[in-house]
Order: sequence, then structure tokens, then C-alpha cells
Amino acid sequence: MEDTIINKVSSSELISLDLESIFPEGNRIIIDIKNLLFQELILKEKDFREYIKLHDWTQYQNQYIAITCSADAIVPTWAYMLLMIKLQPYAKIVIFGSLEELENHIWQHTLGNLDLSIYRDAKVVIKGCSKKNIPIFAYTEITRLIKPLASSIMFGEPCSTVPLFKKSK
Repeated sequence: MEDTIINKVSSSELISLDLESIFPEGNRIIIDIKNLLFQELILKEKDFREYIKLHDWTQYQNQYIAITCSADAIVPTWAYMLLMIKLQPYAKIVIFGSLEELENHIWQHTLGNLDLSIYRDAKVVIKGCSKKNIPIFAYTEITRLIKPLASSIMFGEPCSTVPLFKKSK
């Protein structure tokens, strides 16, 4: 009698959710206003407005942008607002903050636009291994979003999971 190998993973009811498959492609760029300050301390309105007028904003087409100031300087709020106005027609997303905050914002936007209906009453495995750098925020955010829908949530690979949540009956 010959032993038949049965793939229990492929025949299970598990739905694998791979964040790498929805990774938001595109360059992440930081614009540091420090470079536009006089001696990295003072924003001169006339010079700043001249920069805004002459700068090629089209180079930010379809990019993800974080605006920040790494110098210990007092920058008027309107300067950041003016940068936002100039970047918005070109960039995919523009935020005030760090690259990490930008990445979290990108993922929040991406995950918030997913159709999560397939996870209703499902046993979900959120895939853990990835070749791309997926922030912890993405894993916690997708967990927050699918918890009200899923019957159970696990982390890892379908053949080796860590149970995280099981809906009570």
C-alpha cells in the first residue's frame, strides 16, 4: 500500500493575507526645509517665495513626500502649507513628518482602501515573511481592520502559525 501525501494547508479554510502583494510602490522622499533657511536658522520670506516660484515641482510626480525641518529653527506654519500646496498636484501623498510617519501614512491609506469583505467569518493568516520592508504599523493596522470581520487571525505561514485572535462563539 502506497502512502499518499496530503497537503492539509492547501485544503484548509485558511485565507492567507500577504502584505507584500499590496506593497505601495513608489519613491519615498523627504524635503527638509532646513536647506531653505538662512544659516539653517531663519526663514526669509522673500527668498523662500523665490524658491517656491522657481523650483521644478514636476519632479515629485507620483512620489510619496514627507516635509520636515531637522534644524532647531522657528519656521512659520505658512511655509509648510505653501510647500503642501505646491507638492499636492504632483505627489501621491504629502505629509508633515518623518519618513517613518510617511510610511505609516502610506500603509494606512493603502489598507483603508482594501475591500476586506473576503475576510468576513474567515480564518486569516497574515503572512510574516517578506522580501520588502513592511513596517510593524502595517501589521497592526491590518489586524485592527480585519479583527471585527475574521473568525480567527494568525500570524506566520499557513504551515506554521502563531494564533492571535479567535472570535468567541
